[in-house]
Amino acid sequence: MRLGEKGTFAVIATVLVLVNFWILAGAIPETSVADGGCCAPGQILAKDFSAYYTAAWRLYHDPSEIYYHGTLNDGETPISPEPEGYKYLPSFLLIVTPFLLLPYAQSLLAFDLFQFALLPLIAAMIYVLLKGKGLLATTAVAFVVLVLPLPLPTPQWVISASYYWQWAEGQSKVLETFLILGALVLAKSGRPRAAGVVFGLAAFDPRFVVLGLPLVITYSRNLKSSIACAAITFALTNFVLLNPPTFLGFMSTELSSGFSTPPYYYTFIPISALISLLIVDRKDVVLAIRSLRVVQKGSFGTNP
Repeated sequence: MRLGEKGTFAVIATVLVLVNFWILAGAIPETSVADGGCCAPGQILAKDFSAYYTAAWRLYHDPSEIYYHGTLNDGETPISPEPEGYKYLPSFLLIVTPFLLLPYAQSLLAFDLFQFALLPLIAAMIYVLLKGKGLLATTAVAFVVLVLPLPLPTPQWVISASYYWQWAEGQSKVLETFLILGALVLAKSGRPRAAGVVFGLAAFDPRFVVLGLPLVITYSRNLKSSIACAAITFALTNFVLLNPPTFLGFMSTELSSGFSTPPYYYTFIPISALISLLIVDRKDVVLAIRSLRVVQKGSFGTNP
């Protein structure tokens, strides 16, 4: 019996997710090790998830210290040698909040498993976004996004250093990818308000939102509605920044280290997803941006 394009893609996506599970299984032991991680040899550091876990606790108990880098004697969970510094916008902490119900080590593992469960949904969203582009193009994008082959020692050789350190550090890049692709799917399916809400949630790391904006312009049937809902969501979920010490802590963090943070291996997970879509949909993106410019020129024109 022939599977058809949709069935064939489902089989391919299943294989790719299973490959990623193999990477996850290899990375789990590293989650409990304090070392230099992927990019700080010779240093002893807690995992990146320690920043999320500690900052989420502080959001509810000590919001003025969300961006403090180090351990505070305020009742938070002690993490050895000290929790990493938090660099994202506060909105991300709302997503992390349910994981505070678990002790730190179990919470990190649960966060990894939660994101791994998003991979089949990411595969489905890739198929929806690229429907009509052909099985080869859709499979190529899925392969890049779900595996992101980058064979490097991590410390042992693995297929994807990006995904190994995503899981080992308890990073958030799969969730970021899911939110942005989700916003694009909602925009393409004619739900601009919902797309804007999800896009606003994805803005906890603005770098990827900027990269994804051309795709939002391309897919959205009501761009003004999407942008308005994104702006409202962004404002409401980052309301804590109205607290002056929190805002000053955020600005100090971004100016001292946030803007200068280099792209690490796991950063390429959402980057590869967005660039792949931009390449495959490049003609539609160019047309959408040109049309937007024409509309803008017309709105600023004057009647004779």
